[in-house]
Formats: sequence, structure tokens, C-alpha cells
Amino acid sequence: QVQLVESGGGLVQAGGSLRLSCAASGRTLSSYAVGWFRQAPGKERECVAAIAWIGANTYYSDSVKGRFTISRSNNKNTVYLQMNSLKPEDTAVYYCAASRRVVVPTTETDFGYWGQGTQVTVSS
Repeated sequence: QVQLVESGGGLVQAGGSLRLSCAASGRTLSSYAVGWFRQAPGKERECVAAIAWIGANTYYSDSVKGRFTISRSNNKNTVYLQMNSLKPEDTAVYYCAASRRVVVPTTETDFGYWGQGTQVTVSS
């Protein structure tokens, strides 16, 4: 099994940037599709970005398209989420998750492995 640990969250002002990291152990993360989800208080968890297992296909939700970028470092067994132009509505706990689906997964049930989450707070 693959174990996932997120890092890089914190407090940032609106318009600022953060880079989240999802480090894997136990298995090579390049063998999985990886997604970033977020959950704000009182809201359902949503997939904001995902990257395919094979190839370079990616998915972004409309709310983050053009501001967030998902990428891999196979050497570091890590997937990143670069978040620019942050808005207060981006405030949430961010989770990374891994999936063995071949096509880019975007729903919670597509993912079998989850990290513990990292808090991102954007102040206005």
C-alpha cells in the first residue's frame, strides 16, 4: 500500500501563493493517479485537481482553473499543488489521494488511499 503525507499548508493573504506537497512512502507514486481534494467547513469534499497515472492528463475544477497547477516529481516520489492568486474561498483542509484508475479520477470513490490533510487559510 501507499502512504501519503501532505505538507505546505498555512496562513496566507489573499493574492498570495502556497505550494502543497504530497509525499508518498511504501509504493512508487508514479504508479498511481493522484488527486487533490479540499473540504471547507460545512461543505462537501471536492476534487480540485488530479493527474493521470499514465501520461500528462490533468483535471482542474472550474473554481481553481488557471490558478492551481498539479505536478509530479518522480525522483522525490511527490506530487505538488501550486496554488497562486489565492482567495478566501480557497480556505479549506486539503487532502491528497491516490488511485489506480487509468483515466484521470475526480470523485472520492475513485481513490483508495488518502493523506491526513493540511489546513490552508486565506485571509482577506
